[in-house]
Amino acid sequence: MSTPRKSLFATLSTFVEVFGSAAAVSNAVEGGRAPQAKHLRTLGIDPGAFRSIGKL
Repeated sequence: MSTPRKSLFATLSTFVEVFGSAAAVSNAVEGGRAPQAKHLRTLGIDPGAFRSIGKL
C-alpha cells in the first residue's frame, strides 16, 4: 500500500515543480528578466536556445 501513496506524492510533487517553474519563467519574461536556467530545464527548454530567441 505504500507504493501507490509514494507514487501519488511523487506525481503531485512533479506537478508542483513544473507549475512553479512555469510561473517563475512567466514572471521573469513579463518582468523583462532572463529566467533561471533550472526553471527552463524543468520545462524541457534549453536555456541557450531560449536566450537566443529574437537574435539573428
